Amino acid sequence: MPTEPTAGPPHIVILMAVYNGADHLDEQLESFAAQTHTDWQLLASDDASRDGSRVVIERFAGTAGHTVCLDGPALGGTENFMSLIRAMPAHAPDGSWLAFSDQDDVWLPDRLQRGIAALQKTAPDQPALYCSRTWITNETLGERRLSVPRPKPLGFRNALVQNVASGNTILLNAAAARLVQDAASEATCPVVHDWWVYQLVSGAGGVLVHGDTPSLLYRQHEVNQIGANDTIRAKILRMAMLLSGTFRDWNDVNIAVLGRSAHRLTPQNRQLLEAFDALRGKGLVGRLKGLKRLGLYRQSRSSTMALWLAVFLGRL
Repeated sequence: MPTEPTAGPPHIVILMAVYNGADHLDEQLESFAAQTHTDWQLLASDDASRDGSRVVIERFAGTAGHTVCLDGPALGGTENFMSLIRAMPAHAPDGSWLAFSDQDDVWLPDRLQRGIAALQKTAPDQPALYCSRTWITNETLGERRLSVPRPKPLGFRNALVQNVASGNTILLNAAAARLVQDAASEATCPVVHDWWVYQLVSGAGGVLVHGDTPSLLYRQHEVNQIGANDTIRAKILRMAMLLSGTFRDWNDVNIAVLGRSAHRLTPQNRQLLEAFDALRGKGLVGRLKGLKRLGLYRQSRSSTMALWLAVFLGRL
């Protein structure tokens, strides 16, 4: 039965959703073993891989005994991560922190320690989230470039209309980990797990810290589920999703999922969520006035223009 962790540096549970990741898993697992913060355990979920991914994880478990591999729900990456969140209480000590991991990145040695340092002054009962920039690389970890900066503060008014907390860099303190675990049973089929976590923690009044120093190598290849968004091609694809109504569909899902956990939000943010939902059904003038009044924002000038275009076209 899980027990309370000892006082001192936090015990961190790394949640890693796996699907046909054998080509790069060894490098990622080795980067866990090389962390300067050593009090961690790995909880992986293999989503019916056909390439030997589970064998790689079990081999790692033979050398790093604090590793457990579960069977995933076989419903895609988002639900695989959500299943890990729901399974965490049965496999980890109460009071553990939570870190998410992709299967094909490589963490820098201070990935965990840097997040701990950013959150360690937060009151124990205050949910807190850390995320950071990354080094975007090609498949062989070459051609490094920095991910886009986040010049504006993180917050619920940003989270409602943009996901900027990259899941592969997220670290949650114990209070935020409990928050997402408690809400996970209410969150059926969110768009993506990291956007849901960003919306939930910010909506609950949590502390949000974005580090400008990259914490990992973010490997780009043909089968990335989402991938980096810093190229012209990626921006064109996202604009196409906006014009096609995909952004509107995502907001439908986000609002419904958050609504089921509305009692976990601050009163002010519950009202903001309701007002955001209401403005989407108004006419053009009402939508434009509503967006300005609510103060919703995105991080860059181009993405802010896209937000206003979505409102103008009724695609919000």
